[in-house]
Amino acid sequence: MGAPLRRRQLAAPFPVLRFAPAIAIAVLALPVIGGLAGTFLPAFGYLPALGGESLSLEPFQIVLAQPGLLRSCGIALAAGVVTVAVSTVLVALFVGGWSQTRTFRFIQSLVSPLLAVPHAAAAFGLAFMIAPSGFLARLVSPWATGWDRPPDWLIVNDSLGLSLMLGLIVKEVPFLLLMTLAALPQVRLAASTRLSASLGYGRVSGFLFTTWPAIYRQIRLAVFAVIAFASSAVDVAVILGPTTPSALPVRLVQWMNDPELTSRFMASAGAVLQLGITLAALLVWLLLERIGRMAVMHFCGGGRRFGTDRAIRHVALTSVVLTALIVFGGLAVLALWSVSGLWQFPNVLPDTLTLRGWMRSMPQIAGPLWTTVTVGFASTALSALIVIGSLAREGQVRRAGNRWALFFLYLPLLVPQAGFVFGLKLFLTHGGVGATWMALVLVHMVFVLPYVFLSLAAPWRAFDPRYEAIAAGLGKGPWATLLAIRLPMLSRAILVACAVGFAVSVGQYLPTVLIGAGRLVTITTEAVALGSGGNRRVVGIYAFLQMLLPFLGFAFAALVPALLFRNRRARKVA
Repeated sequence: MGAPLRRRQLAAPFPVLRFAPAIAIAVLALPVIGGLAGTFLPAFGYLPALGGESLSLEPFQIVLAQPGLLRSCGIALAAGVVTVAVSTVLVALFVGGWSQTRTFRFIQSLVSPLLAVPHAAAAFGLAFMIAPSGFLARLVSPWATGWDRPPDWLIVNDSLGLSLMLGLIVKEVPFLLLMTLAALPQVRLAASTRLSASLGYGRVSGFLFTTWPAIYRQIRLAVFAVIAFASSAVDVAVILGPTTPSALPVRLVQWMNDPELTSRFMASAGAVLQLGITLAALLVWLLLERIGRMAVMHFCGGGRRFGTDRAIRHVALTSVVLTALIVFGGLAVLALWSVSGLWQFPNVLPDTLTLRGWMRSMPQIAGPLWTTVTVGFASTALSALIVIGSLAREGQVRRAGNRWALFFLYLPLLVPQAGFVFGLKLFLTHGGVGATWMALVLVHMVFVLPYVFLSLAAPWRAFDPRYEAIAAGLGKGPWATLLAIRLPMLSRAILVACAVGFAVSVGQYLPTVLIGAGRLVTITTEAVALGSGGNRRVVGIYAFLQMLLPFLGFAFAALVPALLFRNRRARKVA
């Protein structure tokens, strides 16, 4: 009886915040559920505003009759399964082979900043690296290849979608690695490593047999989120994916933007098909999970120890390092292209450097840049307020509602954007809400809020309650304690969570394209639109800005607490 009473006493001082968890759930669930309804009804022919008065399967018949549809679906399915399979295996092997080492800590610090890089910027950087006339070809030409002109090879936009999958992998490996690092404190890694080593197991096999199952249970929803994103990514598919035919998510956007209004029925049916593709990818992954579990049980039960795993460890290390170097190298090439003058193949570096491209582009950049910054700032600030309010009230419902809260938290990440943003667009349009700035902010919040919560929840819960007990003993009320003790001491964690949210907002492509309806454009939408133009200098400028904005957010999050509390060491807790 004492424990529930104490929990009520801790939660009761914040009655003003009692609605914060409900607001968070509404922000996460209502757009997704409403958007799904707005997608399914037109998919079955019901949209009275466009003359659809009865249910029909005709939209699906039209979609299924589209040329190249099977290949488009296959590319989306393969992207979801291959991306998560390669990324998860690399992360598991790397953590198992190198955890608790100096190399592991160095790679962790190297990979962590990659979360700030939007997918589109990373995709452009990869394209500039691996293209036939890209930086890698220039490094080995003509002295090693004999090329004095780019080879006629289809590397970017290849028909199998291999460059698309590579672009997704180099971004998802850092994400899954950081999710794994967050789960490591919940398992007894050091004790398990010593025990397995004493029994003759190698580092990797001992980790996979003893520790990885417990870690994977904690990151499983994050893995599902990667499948949902990879199978339905639009911006990366536009930049790196095949074009004849395009991946299904790209074709959905084309159908939705068709001037013929009746194509909305076909686009909605295609969005339902995309949901089916993502579900199929999840089912394939569940099958792979079972196969992997059976393989581990077979080797473990058979006494196989795999004591010699030096080669596997170094392959995993090399692969993870390469993912980081590819992204960082691509970003450097983007920056170089943005200030390059004449840069002919096979020259490794441009003949001249100039800011002429920036001077020409600045008048066109101002509008998208303003929209990007203001929408990102507003969606992040509102999300942070909701998250802080929810965490402040968490003690009252944490035990009972934790599982449901986690479900709603991951809901926008598990449902493909194409599956509900199409329907949400139709609802807003026919509800009289046009392409307004506030509508764009609210839609961005659907994707920003989960990342802000995931970034801030662990530091908030790890806060030492004795600080608040001391403040209460000195007569300070709950609001004074929250505002003067907890929030300042958690300022670094709060600002980092806001930086993560801002980076997520900057990288949003599909919601901005559909909700903005071409009237509200951001740096990301302009960069992807210009990507097909072939002007690498202009693309480099926009992609460099897209990369720069999140990094400025993280720099701000690191510098402000350091400056404010430079003489107050005790406030550098988080």
